[in-house]
Amino acid sequence: MRINRILLSTALVVVALVLQVGVLARLQLPGAVPDLVLLTVLGLALVYGHVGGALVGFGAGLLADLTPPSDHAVGRYALVLCVIGYIAGLTRPENGRHRSATMPLIVVVAAAIGSTLLYAGVGALVGDTAARHVGLVSLLFTAALYDLLLAPFAVPLVMALARRSENDPLAGDGSGSSGGTATKADNAYGWLGNSKGLKASRTIRTSKVDRVGGRRGGLLGGSSRDKAGRIKGVKRL
Repeated sequence: MRINRILLSTALVVVALVLQVGVLARLQLPGAVPDLVLLTVLGLALVYGHVGGALVGFGAGLLADLTPPSDHAVGRYALVLCVIGYIAGLTRPENGRHRSATMPLIVVVAAAIGSTLLYAGVGALVGDTAARHVGLVSLLFTAALYDLLLAPFAVPLVMALARRSENDPLAGDGSGSSGGTATKADNAYGWLGNSKGLKASRTIRTSKVDRVGGRRGGLLGGSSRDKAGRIKGVKRL
């Protein structure tokens, strides 16, 4: 991962973890706790892809495992978020942008349910049966509900910040020139940038053809126009 991605991902994950532990966990909501760290990982994975999503998920999960009052084995949530980040990154379209908010919302619901099931499954393997006493069905429902309600505020903000960091001129070839910035912006916006490039190239080609045609017309003079008229007359017959 590039340095701007690492810095942004670290800052967003730390802020999300502080808000989750310091604010959301103290609301004493029934069932699960709204998982702001999960939503942050999803937002970054939808922009960075499956590889970046897996790396961000592993780092975010490991940081959550080490943050008090964590009471589970270290690496348990890191494994969960690594898998979730990888799968969420696979839904990223080729142009880097979803046409509507339907797919991100589906990813949020699936990730909330999948992360809860995976977390409980890994806990069962290591002998942690706390999910049985709390009620797995209640955890699944409340986790999906809370994350879905929080997603419209968190996920678009994270994705917007991640896309803006992709336009950083220092993230390109290191030259910091304006040409590198324009190329980076075109790559970040996918097909939209390519269409602009095609329009510009077509305009340049058209202007070149017009200039060449004008020069030829001036050199040939009236003879070429008479010949063109005779050829058109033959074509009409």
